[in-house]
Amino acid sequence: MPYRWSAPPQKAQDETTLTLTLWPHRSLPRRGFAVFVLATFTLICIPLLPLLGTALLWGMLPFLLVAVGGVWWALESTYRSARLREVLTIGPEEVHLTRLDPGGQARDWTCNRYWTRVVLHATGGPVAHYVTLKGNGREVEIGAFLSEEERLALHDDLRRALQGGPQVG
Repeated sequence: MPYRWSAPPQKAQDETTLTLTLWPHRSLPRRGFAVFVLATFTLICIPLLPLLGTALLWGMLPFLLVAVGGVWWALESTYRSARLREVLTIGPEEVHLTRLDPGGQARDWTCNRYWTRVVLHATGGPVAHYVTLKGNGREVEIGAFLSEEERLALHDDLRRALQGGPQVG
């Protein structure tokens, strides 16, 4: 799952601080990225083999490089957008959420733990089973980039963690 707890709560009045880190799922690891770009280059070069030694090869080569460069740029831009991180810290008195955007900007939300509520919006949100934290006069999203099943599991984990209930995921 693309989120991880630092330590599960042990009991209702546990004095430890929990940290939850969330990140977008990466279906193509860096090694797979390199293999894909290399395979694309190789497959695009196959039709150019009969053109070896001709002037036509030099006319086609820039288009080949633009195509491979376009594939590389598109995949690399998805890696840049996946630098998104959300860090939720649940302390004995306070809940703090920090969202680190891909551009490096950090957005923070803080609320008293007692007043923090986890809300699951089955419909009506930007995605199905949209999870938000409510408190301190604001409602903030958490884990909108997760899959539907992961958001449902996250909702249950957050509810248990804020209530100080049984083990978290």
